[in-house]
Amino acid sequence: MLRSVVGRVAALNLGYFGVEFAVALAIGSVALFADSIDFLEDAAINLLILIGLGWGAAARARLGMLLALLLLVPALATLWTAWNKFGAPLPPAPLPLTLAGAGALLVNGCCALMLARVRQRGGSLTRAAFLSARNDVLANLAVIGAGLVTAFLWDSVWPDLLVGLAIAAINADAAWEVWEAARAEHQAAKA
Repeated sequence: MLRSVVGRVAALNLGYFGVEFAVALAIGSVALFADSIDFLEDAAINLLILIGLGWGAAARARLGMLLALLLLVPALATLWTAWNKFGAPLPPAPLPLTLAGAGALLVNGCCALMLARVRQRGGSLTRAAFLSARNDVLANLAVIGAGLVTAFLWDSVWPDLLVGLAIAAINADAAWEVWEAARAEHQAAKA
């Protein structure tokens, strides 16, 4: 069951990465760019988890540490995109931003529910996948909020930029949490 759940989650993430990345490029959204890169990272994490499920505890713990480092990739990519956005501070189109965020919420919500059922199996690996999906749901709500704020309250680049930077912070926090869990597993495997 764990393998099939992780495989489905990887496929969903890879599929929606393409959708959200295309929309992000079309409308110039930092938040959607950050979230699309996060979808790609989630697909990679889940594929690595599939590979690592048959490994011993020490090897899975090392893979968990690698996954923690991978969780930092979207944060760094977002910071770079945000920096570039300061050069052309135009707000993204609010309707595509909101709709892409809603689609992402649907995908990540399904992934989080599937992973919640198996998060205790597989140690830090499945914990990384679950935390990533859970954080993505929160990020998607913020993306939708940025789209609505831009449409109805404040036609500015700032809602999009702030959400993009918040997504980067959430990913950095998840990376730390997974690193700590993997490190504890590694220590236990060495004992």
